[in-house]
Order: sequence, then C-alpha cells, then structure tokens
Amino acid sequence: MAKKVKAIIKLYCPAGSANPAPPVGPALGQHGLNIMDFCKQFNAKTQGQDGVTLPVVITAYEDRTFTFIIKSPPCSVLLKRACGIAKASGTPNKDKVGKVTLDQAKEIVKMKLKDLNTDDVEMALKIIKGTARSMGIEVVE
Repeated sequence: MAKKVKAIIKLYCPAGSANPAPPVGPALGQHGLNIMDFCKQFNAKTQGQDGVTLPVVITAYEDRTFTFIIKSPPCSVLLKRACGIAKASGTPNKDKVGKVTLDQAKEIVKMKLKDLNTDDVEMALKIIKGTARSMGIEVVE
C-alpha cells in the first residue's frame, strides 16, 4: 500500500551547504521530519555545484519519512552567471546590463528543458529569451 502524503514542501537551498537554519529547519520541523537527515542527503547529492541555489521539492509522508526532487537552478541565476553580472537591471526596457550569445542561451535551454513546461527546444529558447529580456540582458547571435 502506498504511503499517505502529509505535505509537499518547496524550498530553495544552497547546493552542498544546506543546514538546519532557516528556511530548511522550520519548514521541515513543522511536519516532524528529520532535518539533519535531509541536510546530509541533499548535500551529498549536490556536491560539486557549490554557489548555486537549487529548488527542491520535498514530499513529506504521514510516517515522518520523506523523498525529495532537486530541480535545475532558476533561469535568472543561469543567465546572470552566463553574463557575469551580480544583479539584473531595475529598468530592463532602458538599461541593458549584459549580453548572452545564442549558444549560451541554448546551453541554458539544455539544462532547464526538463523543468520547463514545453518539450520543444525552440519554444524553450523563447522562454529563456523572454526571461533575459525582462532582466535587461540582450541575446545576441
């Protein structure tokens, strides 16, 4: 018989360095989950991706066990890393803060394709270009 799901928790955790401090501790503690067990498993799976904040979806069960899925980093983080900028433009329609080549955008599409709501590479590229545009980043050929 399948386990009964108690809650689904969505968090953003730094890769390789999750700890019981907020936001991880309070989010898991209120459902009675073993916080250190999650931190150890998450850090083991995300070793080598240091410096990246990853979304994680945790499924908590009634018997206080859990499973989790690690998603790919947010598109905005990948675009900022590709440009080498710290933060996006406050007025993206006027101030352009960086440029990304089409090849770099296609690499981001390869990383994000499984988490996007399309299977078509061309549509995924349009999603990435739209995010870049809203951040003040130009996609050049």
